[in-house]
Amino acid sequence: MSDIREWDVENEQFWESKGKKIASRNLWISIPSLLCGFAVWLYWGVITVQMLNLGFPFAKSELFTLMAIAGLTGATLRIPSSFFIRLNGGRNTLFFTTALLMIPALGAGIALSDQNTPLWVFQALALLSGFGGGNFASSMSNISFFYPKKQQGLALGLNAGLGNFGVTTMQILVPLAMTFGLFGALGGDSHGVAEHLGYADRKNTRRALKRGYRTPALSGYCSWCRWRLPAGSA
Repeated sequence: MSDIREWDVENEQFWESKGKKIASRNLWISIPSLLCGFAVWLYWGVITVQMLNLGFPFAKSELFTLMAIAGLTGATLRIPSSFFIRLNGGRNTLFFTTALLMIPALGAGIALSDQNTPLWVFQALALLSGFGGGNFASSMSNISFFYPKKQQGLALGLNAGLGNFGVTTMQILVPLAMTFGLFGALGGDSHGVAEHLGYADRKNTRRALKRGYRTPALSGYCSWCRWRLPAGSA
C-alpha cells in the first residue's frame, strides 16, 4: 500500500475519481478499530460487576478503582493521541494503537482465569486499557482528513457512532466469556454461575436459574442474564 502523494478532496473531480474510494476504505477500517478501542477501554465496568458476583476476594471499593483508572488514563491519552496522525501518519497510528489493545485484552483474560490474581495486576491492565480511549482522538483526526468538509459530519458520525458499539459488544460478550468458557481449554476453567448454585454441569445453569436457586453472590438477581430470582427461594 503506497503513501498518498496528492490529496485534494475539495476538488469534485478528484473526489469522485480517486478520493472517495480511498476515504471509504479508511473509514471502514477505522470503525472496527475504534470499536475494539471502546470495547477494551470500557469493559471494566462489566468485568468488575461479574468479579463481585463470581466471588473474587476484593472489596467493592477496590474493584471500582479499575473503571476509574481506565477512564482517567483514556481521557488523558486523548490529548497526545490527537497529534499522532500528523506525526506518524494515519496508517501507522491506527495499526500501532489497535495492536496495543492486545496487551490489556489478553492480560485480562489470563488474570481473570485465577481468582488469586492480585489487585495490582488488574489495576495495571486497567491502566493499559486506556489506550482504547486515546484511540478515539487519533481515529477521528484521521478520518476528518480524508473527507471534504461537506461530508465530514456523516463520516465522523459513522466512525464515532458505530465505534461506540464496542461498549454494547462488551456488555454482551464479557459475561458470556466469564461464565461459559468460550475458548475451552485455552481459557482455563470458566467462572460458571452453575458452580455457585451447586450444579456441576454448566448446561444446567439456565435450568437452575429458572428454578429460582440463589446464593449470596447473586443476591436474588442474576446480572448477566437479567432474570429476577424469587425472593423466597433458597
